[in-house]
Amino acid sequence: MALKRMDNVLIVVDDLDAVIAFFVELGMELEGKGPLDWPGAEQVIGLEDVRQDVAMLRVPGGHGRVELAKFHRPQALTPEPKDAPVNTLGLRRAMFAVDDIEDVVRGPEGIVVGLAEELG
Repeated sequence: MALKRMDNVLIVVDDLDAVIAFFVELGMELEGKGPLDWPGAEQVIGLEDVRQDVAMLRVPGGHGRVELAKFHRPQALTPEPKDAPVNTLGLRRAMFAVDDIEDVVRGPEGIVVGLAEELG
């Protein structure tokens, strides 16, 4: 098996619309939003009796995507501590290249987004 590309990163959120608005303001394009109706989803994610809404956002001109999920059932879990420091195990940030590092926005729900501007 050989990797072809990284398709997406999943972020579980509480306020789906607010997080969509944040990533759209950052410059991502909303591909779609709605309830997850795929019957095989429960088997893939390892949970039963799942009800969730999802949104997929695409990096303009690229293949990278951010998938957002709002779980209605089962309820999403809040990590402890809620605002875990950067050295906590697990996914800690998403990094995007931007054309103007001075033009930044702050992420909702503790989402850490790194922005990098190419120099030279």
